Amino acid sequence: SNILSARVARETYGVDNVVARIYDPHRAEIYQRLGIPTVATVRWTADQVLRRMLPMGATDEYRDASGQIVMAQVDLHPGWTGRPVSHLEEATGARVAYLTRYGDGILPTPSSVIQENDVVHVLAPATELTKVERICTRVPEVN
Repeated sequence: SNILSARVARETYGVDNVVARIYDPHRAEIYQRLGIPTVATVRWTADQVLRRMLPMGATDEYRDASGQIVMAQVDLHPGWTGRPVSHLEEATGARVAYLTRYGDGILPTPSSVIQENDVVHVLAPATELTKVERICTRVPEVN
């Protein structure tokens, strides 16, 4: 009902500044994808603050039922900007599941180019996530 109320206020009544209060961190991510700012529980908010303060790395977003495959948001070294997604996939062995660009989700093709401020979400074996994170947060090797 919160999502519906927020969207009705924004889209039907033209309210520019709509903020929704939520309790479930999984819903917070949905609201973000819809472009609706949220005020969330302390834990989700603390996670978001820490993510911006601590050194670069990866944040789990989803694990399959077996726990073997993880989808994670990874931070990229600025050197990856301007490179095709295929270069990142070749270097890490992970698959780029999607990009978030200016708040919109994008399904990339191998030739899609990583742009400044893109948020990159990868699929990788859970056992390889540390390696993927290490590669993503360092200067890419010259190809």
